[in-house]
Amino acid sequence: MPRLFGTDGVRGLANGELTAALALGLAQASAAVLTHGHHADARRASGRPRPRAVLARDPRVSGEFLGAAVAAGLASAGVDVLDAGVIPTPAAAFLVADIDADFGVMISASHNPAPDNGIKFFAAGGRKLPDEVEDRIEAAMHDHSAPTPTGGDVGRITRFADAEDRYVVHLLGTLPARLDGIHVVLDCANGAASAVSPEVFVNAGARVTLIGADPDGVNINDGVGSTHIDNLARAVLEAGADVGIAHDGDADRCLAVDAAGNAVDGDQIMAILALSLKERGRLANDTLVATIMSNLGLIRAMADNGIAVEQTAVGDRYVLERMNEGGFSLGGEQSGHVIFNEYATTGDGILTGLHLVAEMARTGKSLAQLAECMTVFPQVLLNVRGVDRTGLADQGVQDAVAAHTAALGDSGRVLLRPSGTEPVVRVMVEAASQADAERIAEDLADVVRARLAIEDAA
Repeated sequence: MPRLFGTDGVRGLANGELTAALALGLAQASAAVLTHGHHADARRASGRPRPRAVLARDPRVSGEFLGAAVAAGLASAGVDVLDAGVIPTPAAAFLVADIDADFGVMISASHNPAPDNGIKFFAAGGRKLPDEVEDRIEAAMHDHSAPTPTGGDVGRITRFADAEDRYVVHLLGTLPARLDGIHVVLDCANGAASAVSPEVFVNAGARVTLIGADPDGVNINDGVGSTHIDNLARAVLEAGADVGIAHDGDADRCLAVDAAGNAVDGDQIMAILALSLKERGRLANDTLVATIMSNLGLIRAMADNGIAVEQTAVGDRYVLERMNEGGFSLGGEQSGHVIFNEYATTGDGILTGLHLVAEMARTGKSLAQLAECMTVFPQVLLNVRGVDRTGLADQGVQDAVAAHTAALGDSGRVLLRPSGTEPVVRVMVEAASQADAERIAEDLADVVRARLAIEDAA
């Protein structure tokens, strides 16, 4: 049987692979695993008889029946459920820590289209689960030996009435400067940020124009949000705004657009924020954590400013693991997952957008001026399909990589990595020019095809 949990919880076609029955079973299993340990001992010592969990979702229509199934599963396992309704994923993580809940459940498929959905869990403190704990939850789904509570031991399901207010107050409390006088276009992806993001930016003093903030359950990520940044660029130009901020469906990402409509990606946002934190003495160990896919320009810009860059495997979970291990305060991905360890336990697109615009207010600079701190190297990504992804140690492939790496010198880099699930090798090349990057990437792709082709079994 394939592993149920993927890189970010359990995800699939709602009412296809991801059924109400699966959601209920996952909830019951999570209750069996996540309500024990030191946090449970402290809860019992405080006199709270039942564990409690925060439940939240994004606005896609399937979240309604999946949320009902999760709530039923948790309550039937003796867990009190605080239903926060539609709020961003990072808000759910924050609330778990804020009310000292035993764990949290977020129902969302992030930037995926509306028919998909997902279920992810946060442990006590709002932390993502390690693989080992996810495996225990999966195993618990097949163990029906635990007694089920009855009578007064059954969990209660109540509305988390002040969930959004708590999150808004938290976000506003992190700001180093107000946003007075700055005109911001917000693209909320018709998702979980549609209510809370405008509220926070307005309360912080910004003038706000909204797009993608009218969710109807089926239009989440549909031509809007961080995966469709061109719409935000047009809206910024039409409104004559100073900056645009784009979220994805569950608002754990942030990408930006400057006043001229130019996209500012996660690497550039991290560069701007790292320099700001260092200047204010808040960048732990003068170190930024990024992935191996971050642009060479980010590494160069940080080195020029006395900031080390620790690089991890692709995935915000690996960034977060390294941040926690090293006690670092800022990390993220080119895709716009940015993590402030001082204020959040996961990527938070609203928090990131607020701090990016606050840096404009603090310095009096435009976003374009701030983004000049980093030169973006042209980057080409190619997926080579139908090849043996385990064969990258092949001498012919290694020789080609070494030759191109030597030719590029300090003016670029080459990275080949296997897909985690498919017969695909990903080729990434950065160079001083787009033409060079494309030429080298195509040459390496040809070598991979020739050396690692999977022969037809027939």
